[in-house]
Amino acid sequence: MQIDRTLPKALVHRASIAEVFLTDAQRHGEDDLVLAAQLPRLHAFYDDTLAPRAGHDPMMLLEACRQGIFVVAHEFLGVPMDHKFLLRTVEFEVLEPGPPVRGAFPTDMVIGTRIERRARGRSGVTGLRLRFLCTADGRDVMTAGIDYSWLAPDQWDSLRAARRTGLELSAVPVAPPVGRIRPELVGRASAANAVISPARTTADGGLAARLVPDTAHPVMFDHWVDHVPGMLELEACRQLATVASVGAGALPAPAALPTALYARFRAFAELDLPLECRTGPALPGSDIACTLSQRDAPVADARIRLAAPDRAEPAGAGTGPRAVARGEGSRP
Repeated sequence: MQIDRTLPKALVHRASIAEVFLTDAQRHGEDDLVLAAQLPRLHAFYDDTLAPRAGHDPMMLLEACRQGIFVVAHEFLGVPMDHKFLLRTVEFEVLEPGPPVRGAFPTDMVIGTRIERRARGRSGVTGLRLRFLCTADGRDVMTAGIDYSWLAPDQWDSLRAARRTGLELSAVPVAPPVGRIRPELVGRASAANAVISPARTTADGGLAARLVPDTAHPVMFDHWVDHVPGMLELEACRQLATVASVGAGALPAPAALPTALYARFRAFAELDLPLECRTGPALPGSDIACTLSQRDAPVADARIRLAAPDRAEPAGAGTGPRAVARGEGSRP
């Protein structure tokens, strides 16, 4: 596996070379593949933290896996490069003793990848369920799973036009400005990396905040899309869960790392509609449930486990994200 150059940025659906983490891909059987990745020593988004942290942000490892879904589809299944992709479910779990350590050099990582399921339609394979095992520094550091599908451009255009017409939205969305929470409350130094509004308490004792759809953000909106990206939705859940955990005393400070997550995407999140993120009450010893909705209709739901940086004990042990019912959502 080579690490001297990245894979082509178009292959992983990124516009910036700096945001391409994968460097190689090899097929080792009908359903088994190996990806190579290199994580940067310091990333403007994932490593923006107020607290010292030895390990890489697991969300950056998840992003490397997410880039792999495009490589598997395009390189090994022949899905045309102009096809559009939808995330269905995403999950990961950090393995003991924690994520790979950040050091004096970039972190090289091998990602064992297995096709667990093929979804088929009249045109052939239309989606996959992939399982990932991330290995770095000679040890397994994280497992992940992504369920996704794809559409031809005409199918995508028809789907998007029908949804936006049904919501009485214009053809081209314009994201409205949303005030941001103070970055230190979500463990960030840069205000641009705070992706939710100030949180408010809900009637059930949970928290609610709006997602900030900043289409100028160089990482979350590496390239133009007409909807809220799935990784941004997950980050909103992480940040609101962090605020809830600190408020409940489950975390000593907001510089938290997610150690396990399960998310199901149910529908497109539109840029030009308020997107509300909610948590239930944050209880010590429990994972935190999050929901995302627009016009009171569910867009996504997630369950997340947080831990203080470089601390073995999680903020909530709970039953784990895998306890969430497996459903089939639909959004990119």
